[in-house]
Parts: sequence; structure tokens; C-alpha cells
Amino acid sequence: MKVCGQRQDAEDTMQEVLVKSVPYLPKFDRPRALVVWLYKVAKNRCLMSRRKSKFAPKEDISLEELMPDRQDLERSGGASSVNPETVAIRSEEAGRLRKAIHKLPPQYRIVLVLRDMEGLTDGEVAEITGLRSGTVRVRLHRARLFVRRELMKTEKPRRGGKMDAVRSRVLATEPSRLPRCKAMFAELSNYLDEQIDDSLCEELEKHLDGCDPCKAFLASLQSTIEKCHRLPAAVPDRVKAAKLRSDVMFRYERAMAKITE
Repeated sequence: MKVCGQRQDAEDTMQEVLVKSVPYLPKFDRPRALVVWLYKVAKNRCLMSRRKSKFAPKEDISLEELMPDRQDLERSGGASSVNPETVAIRSEEAGRLRKAIHKLPPQYRIVLVLRDMEGLTDGEVAEITGLRSGTVRVRLHRARLFVRRELMKTEKPRRGGKMDAVRSRVLATEPSRLPRCKAMFAELSNYLDEQIDDSLCEELEKHLDGCDPCKAFLASLQSTIEKCHRLPAAVPDRVKAAKLRSDVMFRYERAMAKITE
């Protein structure tokens, strides 16, 4: 559902992947290897389903177009450092997050779902998608920024003495016009995931200490990532889920019987 968006596509994908896995089960001696292989098969099936749809987005995401404008900064100007334990997902917010993820072009959505929602490593995502690790990092960062921007469109600036003071400092600078902010902007995901070397980390932190717009933007990006980590699964219809489970088990047992004959 996180990747397909449509329940019928998700159900078809699950049935096909599980049944196809039967002949290959004896070849795996490590559960993690089986997991990566199953994700790879599911990924191929999901992308095929998306390509069949005339509504499937095909465009690439430019880092430049994700740079914040003044309205964006005004919404995030009151943000502070994020405590993961305090990030709660309400049902309405979860719905907005799912919609934002489904707007991603499929090549970016796959990476975001596997890395931030399924908890796989960069190396595992690279193996599943057939991408280089560097490309995984680039697509992950742009996917995160895209989802963050979509979520921020519904945010209203919070008011208050301290927040207004922070917002005034933020709006006094236009980071999209500052070359140094742009350079830092491209490294924010690597910084949050501790994927940069010590010298660049020190340079970025020094920049953040003196740049309220980048600091506010980083906090809102961190909040978006935590929400992806904690997004609850969509609750299936109980009757349909029971029927699907029965159908999958019937086909699975029939496939197993053919192998043992």
C-alpha cells in the first residue's frame, strides 16, 4: 500500500510475490537475504503496476525546485530541534502524509519507503533497486524534501513571542539566494543520517549556528523523517483481509504441493 497506493494493486502484488517465492525458498539460508529478494520482486511488480497507469508520475525531482521560499520558511520558522519520542501521527496527518508519499514519482517513492518506512539500509536498498549507493542517497534526500514540502503546504504559522522573534530572523534572509545555504541544503539528509565526514559535519554545524533559516528548515525536515518512520499501516477491511488471506494460503499450499510431488 505504501508504494502502490491502490489496494487492488497491493493485493495482487502480495499474492504474486508470495506464490512466486515458493520454488526459491530452499535457496536461502539467511532470512535477511530472503527479505531483500522478496522486496526486489515486489519492487519490480509495483513499478510495473504504476507504469500501466496513465496517472503515474514520471518526472524527476530537481533539488533546486525544493529550495524553500519565504512562505515555506514562515511556516517552519518556529520549528526547533525534534524529539523523536514526541512525534505523534494523528489520523488526519497520517492521511496527508500518505497522499504526499503517493505524489512522489515511483523511482523516488521506492527508495523512501524501503529506507525510511521499512527500515532497510542504504546497501540493501541499492541491492533491491539496482542503484548505486550514491544514487540511493540522492533520491532519498530529494524524496524527503518533496514530502516535507507537501506537508508544509497545510501548516499554518504558529504565533507567540519567541516564535515571532525566530520567524523575523528567518525571514530576514532568503536562503534560496545564498550559495552557502544551497551547498548546505544538499547535505542535510546526510547530516541527519550521520553519513558525512567529520570536517564537513563541523562545517555544516558552524553554518547552522549562524543561519536561522537553515536551522528551521533542518528541524522541519527531521520532523518529516520521523513521521515517515512512525506512519501507521492503513487498516484493512476485515472481511476483505480474511478472504485475501484464505486465497493466498490456498494458492501457496497448491504451489508447495507441486514442488513436493
